Amino acid sequence: MNLRVTRNSCDPEVVTPGGWLEAYLDHLRVERGLAPLSLVAYGTDLAAFLTHLEQTGVALPQLRFESIASFLRADGRSARSVARRLSAVRGFCKFLVRERLFEADPTQLSERPRLPKKLPQVLAPVDISGILASIQGDSFKATRDRAMILLLYSSGLRVSELCGLLLEEIDRKRGIVIPLGKGGKKRMVPVAEAALQALDAYLLQREARGEPSRFVFVARRGKGLSRQAVFKFLRSYALGAGVTKNSSPHKLRHSFATHLLAGGADLRSVQAMLGHANIATTEIYTHLADDHVARVHAKTHPRG
Repeated sequence: MNLRVTRNSCDPEVVTPGGWLEAYLDHLRVERGLAPLSLVAYGTDLAAFLTHLEQTGVALPQLRFESIASFLRADGRSARSVARRLSAVRGFCKFLVRERLFEADPTQLSERPRLPKKLPQVLAPVDISGILASIQGDSFKATRDRAMILLLYSSGLRVSELCGLLLEEIDRKRGIVIPLGKGGKKRMVPVAEAALQALDAYLLQREARGEPSRFVFVARRGKGLSRQAVFKFLRSYALGAGVTKNSSPHKLRHSFATHLLAGGADLRSVQAMLGHANIATTEIYTHLADDHVARVHAKTHPRG
Protein backbone atom coordinates (compact mmCIF):
# COMPACT_ATOMS: atom_id res chain seq x y z
CA MET A 1 0.00 0.00 0.00
CA ASN A 2 1.72 3.18 -1.18
CA LEU A 3 0.70 6.40 0.52
CA ARG A 4 0.61 9.58 -1.50
CA VAL A 5 1.70 12.84 0.07
CA THR A 6 -0.69 15.75 0.24
CA ARG A 7 0.48 19.36 0.32
CA ASN A 8 -2.28 20.96 2.40
CA SER A 9 -0.31 21.34 5.61
CA CYS A 10 3.49 21.30 5.42
CA ASP A 11 5.75 20.69 2.47
CA PRO A 12 7.30 17.24 3.12
CA GLU A 13 10.38 18.30 1.20
CA VAL A 14 10.99 21.00 3.78
CA VAL A 15 10.11 19.13 6.99
CA THR A 16 12.66 16.41 7.75
CA PRO A 17 11.73 13.07 9.42
CA GLY A 18 13.48 14.38 12.53
CA GLY A 19 11.35 17.51 12.32
CA TRP A 20 8.16 15.43 12.20
CA LEU A 21 9.36 13.42 15.20
CA GLU A 22 10.08 16.61 17.13
CA ALA A 23 6.62 17.96 16.26
CA TYR A 24 5.00 14.70 17.42
CA LEU A 25 6.85 14.71 20.73
CA ASP A 26 5.77 18.34 21.25
CA HIS A 27 2.19 17.19 20.59
CA LEU A 28 2.52 14.42 23.19
CA ARG A 29 4.02 16.80 25.72
CA VAL A 30 1.68 19.77 25.25
CA GLU A 31 -1.63 18.27 24.09
CA ARG A 32 -1.47 14.81 25.66
CA GLY A 33 0.41 15.78 28.81
CA LEU A 34 2.78 12.80 28.74
CA ALA A 35 5.37 12.50 31.48
CA PRO A 36 9.06 13.13 30.65
CA LEU A 37 9.99 9.44 30.97
CA SER A 38 7.18 8.45 28.59
CA LEU A 39 8.39 11.06 26.10
CA VAL A 40 11.90 9.60 26.29
CA ALA A 41 10.52 6.10 25.61
CA TYR A 42 8.49 7.27 22.61
CA GLY A 43 11.41 9.29 21.29
CA THR A 44 13.81 6.33 21.58
CA ASP A 45 11.51 3.90 19.74
CA LEU A 46 10.61 6.37 17.01
CA ALA A 47 14.20 7.48 16.49
CA ALA A 48 15.08 3.80 15.97
CA PHE A 49 12.18 3.55 13.49
CA LEU A 50 13.37 6.55 11.46
CA THR A 51 16.92 5.16 11.47
CA HIS A 52 15.56 1.86 10.14
CA LEU A 53 13.75 3.68 7.33
CA GLU A 54 16.91 5.58 6.44
CA GLN A 55 19.03 2.42 6.42
CA THR A 56 16.53 0.62 4.17
CA GLY A 57 16.22 3.59 1.82
CA VAL A 58 12.56 4.38 2.58
CA ALA A 59 11.48 8.02 2.66
CA LEU A 60 8.90 8.85 5.33
CA PRO A 61 6.28 10.17 2.87
CA GLN A 62 6.46 6.86 0.94
CA LEU A 63 6.11 4.73 4.05
CA ARG A 64 4.42 1.36 3.51
CA PHE A 65 3.18 -1.34 5.84
CA GLU A 66 6.01 -3.66 4.77
CA SER A 67 8.60 -1.23 6.14
CA ILE A 68 6.81 -1.09 9.49
CA ALA A 69 6.66 -4.90 9.62
CA SER A 70 10.39 -5.23 8.87
CA PHE A 71 11.18 -2.73 11.64
CA LEU A 72 9.09 -4.67 14.15
CA ARG A 73 10.80 -7.96 13.19
CA ALA A 74 14.31 -6.47 13.48
CA ASP A 75 16.66 -7.62 16.25
CA GLY A 76 14.49 -10.59 17.25
CA ARG A 77 12.72 -8.62 19.97
CA SER A 78 10.22 -10.05 22.43
CA ALA A 79 6.48 -9.77 21.86
CA ARG A 80 6.25 -7.15 24.61
CA SER A 81 8.99 -5.03 23.04
CA VAL A 82 7.36 -5.36 19.60
CA ALA A 83 3.99 -4.30 21.03
CA ARG A 84 5.57 -1.21 22.62
CA ARG A 85 7.29 -0.24 19.36
CA LEU A 86 4.10 -0.81 17.36
CA SER A 87 2.16 1.41 19.74
CA ALA A 88 4.73 4.19 19.25
CA VAL A 89 4.68 3.88 15.46
CA ARG A 90 0.87 3.78 15.36
CA GLY A 91 0.58 6.98 17.34
CA PHE A 92 3.18 8.67 15.14
CA CYS A 93 1.42 7.63 11.93
CA LYS A 94 -1.97 8.81 13.20
CA PHE A 95 -0.37 12.16 13.95
CA LEU A 96 1.05 12.30 10.39
CA VAL A 97 -2.40 11.54 8.97
CA ARG A 98 -3.82 14.38 11.06
CA GLU A 99 -1.06 16.66 9.79
CA ARG A 100 -1.90 15.54 6.22
CA LEU A 101 1.47 14.07 5.42
CA PHE A 102 -0.38 10.80 4.74
CA GLU A 103 -3.79 10.21 3.19
CA ALA A 104 -4.16 6.89 5.00
CA ASP A 105 -2.65 5.23 8.03
CA PRO A 106 -0.06 2.59 7.01
CA THR A 107 -0.38 0.80 10.36
CA GLN A 108 -4.02 -0.15 9.78
CA LEU A 109 -3.02 -3.58 8.47
CA SER A 110 -0.86 -4.35 11.48
CA GLU A 111 -2.08 -6.51 14.35
CA ARG A 112 -0.95 -6.20 17.91
CA PRO A 113 1.27 -9.11 19.00
CA ARG A 114 -0.43 -11.38 21.49
CA LEU A 115 1.26 -10.96 24.83
CA PRO A 116 1.36 -13.66 27.48
CA LYS A 117 -0.64 -12.69 30.53
CA LYS A 118 1.92 -11.76 33.14
CA LEU A 119 0.53 -11.34 36.63
CA PRO A 120 2.20 -8.65 38.73
CA GLN A 121 4.23 -9.82 41.70
CA VAL A 122 3.13 -8.70 45.15
CA LEU A 123 4.57 -8.62 48.64
CA ALA A 124 2.82 -10.48 51.45
CA PRO A 125 1.59 -8.40 54.40
CA VAL A 126 4.26 -10.06 56.57
CA ASP A 127 6.95 -8.88 54.12
CA ILE A 128 5.69 -5.30 54.31
CA SER A 129 5.58 -5.47 58.12
CA GLY A 130 9.16 -6.72 58.08
CA ILE A 131 10.31 -3.88 55.81
CA LEU A 132 8.70 -1.30 58.13
CA ALA A 133 10.21 -2.95 61.21
CA SER A 134 13.67 -2.72 59.63
CA ILE A 135 13.47 1.10 59.67
CA GLN A 136 15.10 1.72 63.02
CA GLY A 137 15.10 4.90 65.10
CA ASP A 138 13.45 8.31 64.87
CA SER A 139 15.99 10.19 62.77
CA PHE A 140 14.75 12.49 60.03
CA LYS A 141 15.60 9.91 57.35
CA ALA A 142 13.98 7.02 59.24
CA THR A 143 10.83 9.02 59.95
CA ARG A 144 10.63 10.17 56.32
CA ASP A 145 11.21 6.70 54.86
CA ARG A 146 8.66 5.11 57.20
CA ALA A 147 6.05 7.66 56.07
CA MET A 148 6.93 7.10 52.40
CA ILE A 149 6.61 3.34 52.52
CA LEU A 150 3.38 3.45 54.51
CA LEU A 151 1.91 5.98 52.08
CA LEU A 152 2.92 3.91 49.04
CA TYR A 153 1.31 0.80 50.50
CA SER A 154 -1.78 2.42 52.03
CA SER A 155 -2.71 4.52 48.98
CA GLY A 156 -1.22 2.69 46.00
CA LEU A 157 0.59 5.75 44.68
CA ARG A 158 2.98 5.49 41.76
CA VAL A 159 6.54 6.37 42.75
CA SER A 160 6.41 9.39 40.42
CA GLU A 161 3.26 10.58 42.23
CA LEU A 162 4.96 10.12 45.60
CA CYS A 163 8.06 12.08 44.53
CA GLY A 164 5.93 14.84 43.01
CA LEU A 165 3.44 15.08 45.88
CA LEU A 166 3.08 18.66 47.18
CA LEU A 167 2.23 19.78 50.70
CA GLU A 168 -1.04 21.31 49.55
CA GLU A 169 -2.07 17.94 48.06
CA ILE A 170 -2.40 16.41 51.55
CA ASP A 171 -5.83 16.92 53.13
CA ARG A 172 -5.24 15.78 56.71
CA LYS A 173 -8.77 16.63 57.84
CA ARG A 174 -10.38 14.34 55.27
CA GLY A 175 -7.56 11.79 55.39
CA ILE A 176 -6.79 11.90 51.67
CA VAL A 177 -4.02 12.79 49.25
CA ILE A 178 -4.65 14.30 45.81
CA PRO A 179 -1.72 13.21 43.63
CA LEU A 180 -1.07 14.36 40.08
CA GLY A 181 -1.26 11.20 37.98
CA LYS A 182 -0.76 10.21 34.37
CA GLY A 183 -1.98 12.66 31.77
CA GLY A 184 -1.98 15.48 34.30
CA LYS A 185 -5.08 14.07 36.02
CA LYS A 186 -5.67 14.43 39.75
CA ARG A 187 -7.59 12.00 41.93
CA MET A 188 -8.52 11.70 45.59
CA VAL A 189 -7.03 8.70 47.39
CA PRO A 190 -7.77 7.70 51.01
CA VAL A 191 -4.82 7.30 53.37
CA ALA A 192 -4.77 4.72 56.17
CA GLU A 193 -4.56 6.11 59.70
CA ALA A 194 -1.15 4.51 60.29
CA ALA A 195 0.22 6.30 57.24
CA LEU A 196 -1.36 9.60 58.32
CA GLN A 197 0.28 9.33 61.75
CA ALA A 198 3.63 8.56 60.12
CA LEU A 199 3.17 11.59 57.86
CA ASP A 200 2.36 13.77 60.88
CA ALA A 201 5.56 12.66 62.64
CA TYR A 202 7.65 13.27 59.53
CA LEU A 203 6.16 16.69 58.77
CA LEU A 204 6.76 17.82 62.38
CA GLN A 205 10.44 16.95 62.01
CA ARG A 206 10.54 18.62 58.61
CA GLU A 207 9.03 21.80 59.99
CA ALA A 208 11.57 21.83 62.80
CA ARG A 209 14.36 21.63 60.23
CA GLY A 210 12.88 24.59 58.34
CA GLU A 211 12.78 22.85 54.95
CA PRO A 212 11.28 25.37 52.47
CA SER A 213 10.32 22.98 49.65
CA ARG A 214 6.73 22.56 48.42
CA PHE A 215 7.42 18.84 47.94
CA VAL A 216 6.29 16.58 50.77
CA PHE A 217 9.29 14.26 50.71
CA VAL A 218 12.63 15.99 50.56
CA ALA A 219 16.31 15.11 50.71
CA ARG A 220 19.08 17.34 51.95
CA ARG A 221 18.67 21.09 51.54
CA GLY A 222 14.98 20.72 50.73
CA LYS A 223 15.43 19.08 47.32
CA GLY A 224 12.73 16.70 46.15
CA LEU A 225 13.52 13.00 46.17
CA SER A 226 14.23 11.17 42.92
CA ARG A 227 12.52 7.93 41.91
CA GLN A 228 15.90 6.21 42.02
CA ALA A 229 16.41 7.27 45.64
CA VAL A 230 13.07 5.76 46.69
CA PHE A 231 13.92 2.49 44.90
CA LYS A 232 17.28 2.40 46.67
CA PHE A 233 15.84 3.06 50.14
CA LEU A 234 13.11 0.45 49.78
CA ARG A 235 15.47 -2.22 48.44
CA SER A 236 17.89 -1.60 51.32
CA TYR A 237 15.16 -1.96 53.95
CA ALA A 238 13.80 -5.11 52.26
CA LEU A 239 17.24 -6.74 52.31
CA GLY A 240 17.62 -5.76 55.96
CA ALA A 241 14.30 -7.46 56.72
CA GLY A 242 15.34 -10.63 54.90
CA VAL A 243 12.71 -10.18 52.18
CA THR A 244 14.01 -12.24 49.27
CA LYS A 245 11.53 -10.92 46.71
CA ASN A 246 12.78 -8.08 44.52
CA SER A 247 11.06 -5.17 46.29
CA SER A 248 10.12 -1.95 44.50
CA PRO A 249 7.64 0.91 44.92
CA HIS A 250 5.51 -0.57 42.14
CA LYS A 251 5.30 -3.88 44.00
CA LEU A 252 3.83 -1.95 46.91
CA ARG A 253 1.24 -0.54 44.49
CA HIS A 254 0.47 -4.06 43.23
CA SER A 255 0.21 -5.27 46.83
CA PHE A 256 -2.14 -2.41 47.73
CA ALA A 257 -4.57 -3.36 44.94
CA THR A 258 -4.36 -7.11 45.48
CA HIS A 259 -4.83 -6.94 49.25
CA LEU A 260 -7.82 -4.61 48.86
CA LEU A 261 -9.55 -6.98 46.43
CA ALA A 262 -8.71 -10.01 48.56
CA GLY A 263 -10.30 -8.18 51.49
CA GLY A 264 -13.55 -7.63 49.59
CA ALA A 265 -13.10 -4.19 47.96
CA ASP A 266 -15.04 -3.68 44.72
CA LEU A 267 -13.17 -3.36 41.43
CA ARG A 268 -14.46 0.12 40.55
CA SER A 269 -13.26 1.58 43.85
CA VAL A 270 -9.81 0.08 43.37
CA GLN A 271 -9.74 1.41 39.81
CA ALA A 272 -10.50 4.92 41.07
CA MET A 273 -7.85 4.73 43.77
CA LEU A 274 -5.19 3.50 41.35
CA GLY A 275 -6.13 6.10 38.73
CA HIS A 276 -6.58 3.57 35.93
CA ALA A 277 -8.39 4.98 32.89
CA ASN A 278 -9.51 1.49 31.82
CA ILE A 279 -10.96 -1.01 34.27
CA ALA A 280 -9.36 -3.83 32.27
CA THR A 281 -6.02 -2.67 33.66
CA THR A 282 -7.35 -3.15 37.18
CA GLU A 283 -8.93 -6.54 36.47
CA ILE A 284 -5.56 -8.28 36.43
CA TYR A 285 -5.45 -7.93 40.20
CA THR A 286 -8.61 -10.02 40.56
CA HIS A 287 -6.62 -13.07 39.39
CA LEU A 288 -4.15 -12.53 42.22
CA ALA A 289 -6.94 -12.01 44.74
CA ASP A 290 -8.68 -15.20 43.51
CA ASP A 291 -5.42 -17.12 43.93
CA HIS A 292 -5.18 -15.82 47.49
CA VAL A 293 -8.74 -16.94 48.29
CA ALA A 294 -8.02 -20.37 46.79
CA ARG A 295 -4.87 -20.77 48.93
CA VAL A 296 -6.76 -19.77 52.09
CA HIS A 297 -9.51 -22.28 51.27
CA ALA A 298 -7.02 -25.08 50.63
CA LYS A 299 -5.15 -24.31 53.85
CA THR A 300 -8.11 -23.86 56.23
CA HIS A 301 -10.92 -26.10 54.91
CA PRO A 302 -11.00 -29.53 56.60
CA ARG A 303 -11.31 -31.17 53.18
CA GLY A 304 -8.98 -28.70 51.45
